[in-house]
Amino acid sequence: MPKTKHDDIVDYWSEHQDECGLSVDWAEAHERCWRCGYKSKLERCHIIPDSMAGPDEPSNLVLLCHRCHREAPNVKDPRFMWIWIRAYGTSFYDTFWTLRGMEEFEKMFKRKPFAEFEARNISQEVIRAAMFEAMQSATIHFGEGRMNPSTIACVLYQVEEKLLK
Repeated sequence: MPKTKHDDIVDYWSEHQDECGLSVDWAEAHERCWRCGYKSKLERCHIIPDSMAGPDEPSNLVLLCHRCHREAPNVKDPRFMWIWIRAYGTSFYDTFWTLRGMEEFEKMFKRKPFAEFEARNISQEVIRAAMFEAMQSATIHFGEGRMNPSTIACVLYQVEEKLLK
């Protein structure tokens, strides 16, 4: 039996879930991860896991990037998938992982990043240049595709270190 197509999943959920509070608009849901909102190769993710007899049909599938698919809930109760997806909704595309990096910064350094920049009148251009420079000393783990939150947190710290000395 053929697997459910991505377009069928999008068509189904666009009729059954409001896009408000999601990281993706239904018009782009065939190419952007429903949790993080990044353009990515999307995987069919079972709401009720396949291993728990979750059916291969649009009502039991969402589209996630590989990274988000690995973090998705694996429980039989279907309510939790949508609670989880909505809990991470972002207003702007391509910001989710940077925001996660900022949360990681707060965990690691017990404060918000860049808090002093405005008081010191440090321009966006200077910050951007320092970010570019700091990113040259970081890398993406093999097979991941983007920087993980802890790497982003360290890059943010290096930017602060350079600009606040």
